[in-house]
Amino acid sequence: MDMGTFLLVLLIFALRVVDVSLGTLRIVMLLRGMRAVAGILGFFESLTWVLAAVLVIDNLDSPFKVVAFAAGFATGTVLGSTIERWLALGKRILRVVTSVDSPDVAPALRRLGHGVTVVNGEGLQGDVRIAFSVIPRREYPEVLERIRALNPDAFVTAEDIDTPRLERRRSLLRR
Repeated sequence: MDMGTFLLVLLIFALRVVDVSLGTLRIVMLLRGMRAVAGILGFFESLTWVLAAVLVIDNLDSPFKVVAFAAGFATGTVLGSTIERWLALGKRILRVVTSVDSPDVAPALRRLGHGVTVVNGEGLQGDVRIAFSVIPRREYPEVLERIRALNPDAFVTAEDIDTPRLERRRSLLRR
């Protein structure tokens, strides 16, 4: 493979990595209600895709270009999801189940600045406390570490959530 072909293969790969990473982030922005940002990302995603596709279609003389196109897609998928995890946009709801006889995690969560709702319940082995707290995704590792340090036996579940924006609340109230 000559240097020109090698550079073209590398360019196709890089364009696809950028294109697919932008696509992954665009979808995340849509899911988080950030439509304007998603639109801007979509513009650059499609522009980048067209450039990569043209380079492959106009140069079908080498299978390396097609492989670079596909490999860029795979790499972009991994990179896009890694960037999304690093950005950690949005919120996560925690459910922390503890025995009533063990340390209560609610005061520690409140000291970290998080609202907490505690409900008493009955578990398999007796009475329990269930603490609910909505936290920024970015803070999840630190909060989980604090919970584990305070009460290693706590049963913790977490999931990403969508919190309604003010506009959505207003439209619901008008109905």
